[in-house]
Amino acid sequence: MSTFAKRERLLLADLLETAGPEAPTLCEGWRTRDLAAHVVVRERRPDAAGGLLIKQLASRLDKAMEEFAAKPYEELIQLIRTGPPRFSPFQLKQLDEASNIVEFYVHGEDVRRAQPDWTPRELDPVFQDALWSRLERTARLMGRGTPTGLVLRRPDGRTVVADRGTPVVTATGEPSELLLFLYGRRSAAMVDLVGEEDAITMLRSGKQLGF
Repeated sequence: MSTFAKRERLLLADLLETAGPEAPTLCEGWRTRDLAAHVVVRERRPDAAGGLLIKQLASRLDKAMEEFAAKPYEELIQLIRTGPPRFSPFQLKQLDEASNIVEFYVHGEDVRRAQPDWTPRELDPVFQDALWSRLERTARLMGRGTPTGLVLRRPDGRTVVADRGTPVVTATGEPSELLLFLYGRRSAAMVDLVGEEDAITMLRSGKQLGF
């Protein structure tokens, strides 16, 4: 049975292929070639991918990124489509779904929404619920360090607290949009912010949320 992670992987590969290697993305400083290299390194070079979180491995990550970014773009796209190596932990369906459903969705929107003619993607309710489930588990981690308190609310009223500080700002939107907001794509995420005007300004202008 196909999984959401597998579907989002193929959609990301298609978006990267269509955009070409030098298209802009929502990831500051990255073109599509850089984003493709990041996805491949994350799956195929775990010794280097740790540099995303561990400062001591940052130089190894930079070197691996340079090596993969230098490969033919078509090869990078094919590596994304075919997925991780045979003995990678990501081959396990449960781990792939847990680790990659958000990764591939967010990066797909990084490509889609950086283009001048982008249009919103219609997502089915089951997928929105799957994203909400991931959001509930990671909101406190991803929302740490926000300059205000932050509550994330779905249109149906369900909420999750990302930060318990004050004053409080409530962001309302579909789970897919709340994820983009929480993961630092604030200008591109379609959410409504309610709270004190100064608090909303602080939240919009503060450091990027998430990783």
